[in-house]
Amino acid sequence: MEIWPNEVCDIADALGYLQHYLQELTEHQNTLEHVINNTLAGLTAQIQQLAQLMTAPAPAPTVAPPPLTTSPPPVNPSSPVPSAPTKQQTRPKLPSPPDFSGEQTSG
Repeated sequence: MEIWPNEVCDIADALGYLQHYLQELTEHQNTLEHVINNTLAGLTAQIQQLAQLMTAPAPAPTVAPPPLTTSPPPVNPSSPVPSAPTKQQTRPKLPSPPDFSGEQTSG
C-alpha cells in the first residue's frame, strides 16, 4: 500500500489537531482537579471545626442568675386593685371548627 503525498499531509494535520485537542483536555482536567482539591480542603477544614465544636465543653455562664425569691412582689398602695371581670371585659368565644372529614383538600 502506497501513501500519496497529500494523504500524508492530511494525516499529519489530523494528528496535529488531535495532539492539540489532547493538550487542551489535559489542561482542563488539571484545572478541574485543582478546583476539586481546593473544595475538598475547605470541606475538610469545616468538618474539623464542627467536630471541635461538638466535643468542646459548653462555656460557663459569665453572669450568675439572680436568686429565686418566694415572696410576692410588694404592693403599691396607690395602684388600683383589679376587680372581678365584668361581662364587657371577657373575651368573646370563637366557634369550634367543623369536624375533619379526612379529605386532604379540606384540612
